[in-house]
Amino acid sequence: MKSSMIEKYGFRIRTRNGAIVENLSIGGRDESDAQRKLLQMYRGCEILASFCMPAGHSARNASSYEDVVDLITTK
Repeated sequence: MKSSMIEKYGFRIRTRNGAIVENLSIGGRDESDAQRKLLQMYRGCEILASFCMPAGHSARNASSYEDVVDLITTK
């Protein structure tokens, strides 16, 4: 059942015009599925970093100042 669950993956990319975009969050069955979706949306981008976001990692779930700072400073 775990394989059918959608995980959230975070990305840091460089667009084809050179702009850096941080903290892109894309859902996927696995990291390669999320990367495929990312490359469909941002054609010609360079993926600089990727990471799996922990369950419940969302601004809506932030309940304290420390949680908000963690969301902002996560690499």
